[in-house]
Amino acid sequence: MTSRGEPGDIRSDPGPGVIMGERRRLMNLTYRLLGSLADAEDVVQETYARWYAMSPSERRAVESPGAWLTTVAGRICLNLLGSARVRRETYVGDWIPEPLPEPTEWIAGHSGAGGTDPVDRITLDESVTMAFLVVLDAMTPAERVAFVLHDVFRYPFGEVAEIVGRTPAACRQLASSARRRVRGAAAPEGPDAEQARIVRQFRTAWEAKDIDALIGLLDPAATATADGGGLAVTHPHPIVGAERIARAYARIARVAGDGRTFLECTVNGVPGLVAQQDGEIATVFAFGIAGGRIRHIWAVRNPEKLRPWRIGSQSCGG
Repeated sequence: MTSRGEPGDIRSDPGPGVIMGERRRLMNLTYRLLGSLADAEDVVQETYARWYAMSPSERRAVESPGAWLTTVAGRICLNLLGSARVRRETYVGDWIPEPLPEPTEWIAGHSGAGGTDPVDRITLDESVTMAFLVVLDAMTPAERVAFVLHDVFRYPFGEVAEIVGRTPAACRQLASSARRRVRGAAAPEGPDAEQARIVRQFRTAWEAKDIDALIGLLDPAATATADGGGLAVTHPHPIVGAERIARAYARIARVAGDGRTFLECTVNGVPGLVAQQDGEIATVFAFGIAGGRIRHIWAVRNPEKLRPWRIGSQSCGG
């Protein structure tokens, strides 16, 4: 993937437009590999720093700048995934991937570096739903990188092997193992309209503190997981079972009082909820829905993971 030209080849140094044109693809790749918008942005910045650290002659010798950038970004992500497992041993509570808003619902007049915010460079599809990212997070770093590069971005195993540092055959086995995990854990969720209807009914039942209605919307074996990162109050362990979740969420509604309001928003490409407390965004909820019932609730309260939701103006449905 990082092949260079022959010694006698003469190429022009790719201009900034060519190199920066790879930014969107790199953001899409690194977010899927890391599950964190902030970390993905850091990796992309580091990748560009390494490109511009080379001399002009070294840059001209790179046969495919896009492939070079992908290789470097992939290797940085692979290293970060390994160290992340160690860091999460000291993380307070459960770790949930960073939720992404729909750019059209999120921003109004705000722009970051380069005139475009990082979230605006993420393509929202089935490979960034919270259910999918949670499955990815359970994989080994090598499985995740091999699977995302091959199955999501369609890189051949020969190129994947350069990034992972294993043989193409080994990468094929890694991707196959990851594929089995995805098939076993990621159930089909149904049309967006159906999901939106169920999320709206959940919101209505929750606001009414209607425990029976909540139980009826939840799968009997549903789980609710929350991520406060030690920076926000939340339940410390996953809640399992429809009745336990319904009663716990009814208690949350009573404690929150009249200062809490809900917005129906797109979370990682599918219908979700955003809770505001006294006008400030406090929690983003993603749902895993299958068979007409909610099987998983992921509640992100860690304020460090809600940064994209707090910038600009929200225009989700009230």
